[in-house]
Amino acid sequence: MKKVLISRVLPEAVYPLLEGLDVTRRDQTSPLSKDEMRAALGAFDGVLCTLGDQYSADVFADVAQPRCKILANFGVGYNHIDVAAAKAAGIVVTNTPGAVTDATADIAMTLMLMSARRAGEGERLVRAGKWEGWHPTQMLGLHLTGKTVGIVGMGRIGQAIARRCHFGFDMNVRYYGRSPKDLDFEAAFHSDLNALAACVDVLVTAVPGSTETRHMINAQVLGAMQPHARLINIARGDVVEEAALIDALQRGVIGGAGLDVYEFEPALPEALRALDNLVLLPHMGTSTEEVRVDMGGMAVENIQAFFRGNPLPNAV
Repeated sequence: MKKVLISRVLPEAVYPLLEGLDVTRRDQTSPLSKDEMRAALGAFDGVLCTLGDQYSADVFADVAQPRCKILANFGVGYNHIDVAAAKAAGIVVTNTPGAVTDATADIAMTLMLMSARRAGEGERLVRAGKWEGWHPTQMLGLHLTGKTVGIVGMGRIGQAIARRCHFGFDMNVRYYGRSPKDLDFEAAFHSDLNALAACVDVLVTAVPGSTETRHMINAQVLGAMQPHARLINIARGDVVEEAALIDALQRGVIGGAGLDVYEFEPALPEALRALDNLVLLPHMGTSTEEVRVDMGGMAVENIQAFFRGNPLPNAV
């Protein structure tokens, strides 16, 4: 019987799907330490890991002959795993695309609305007992309907966001990517990110985390944006250069921002938390019971297929 480590607490509905495997549950919410990762590579046939479990090249290098043959990532993003080093060590890596698309797109819309309509500020005002009642110029924000949205990365999630904007809010959609897409809605392609940033009311990141996308949103891009425009990041934290964003928000270079991910998460500098024109969420993109169960099911399906010698549903 194959031994499998579950690196983090999962929804209870996922565990029955592991039938036929010798499962060790690590019932903690914190990421694996490097020592735990090294030990897991030597002691288990497979590991169901997730964001924060930093399987870097040096971790693989420290285990000469790993017993582990599959890292089944719980999540679509896998930039915390050095895939090339894993493959060199004879380890397959899988992920869970598709399951996260709609939930992540919903969080993007949540952040867009919260930032544009200053919902975070409004709630803080009410909770602090400082609200003095309605008046005509109270907390004026940005009306989203009919505005222009720029999507950075038009993959599954980018398209789901764009559809919500186009069909739900009658927004004009523009996007940046490697090449134009064949879409079922009207959208204008931009090959220049700065040019896209300059002509939109909301700029949304929807690219995977990688060395190529790190600090893609930097001081130059933020400087190209309009003074009322909002930046929304639901991709990976280091897609946005955090120091540059703090500076842009402090100086009023852009109107506001909404973040679900952070460059050094879970650590947030005080300067970031102090900004009133910034909405902060605790990496909630896929935080629904249904979606997390679906993600777990996909991760387990990858493991079961691997050990049965079947084609992998989601190899990376």
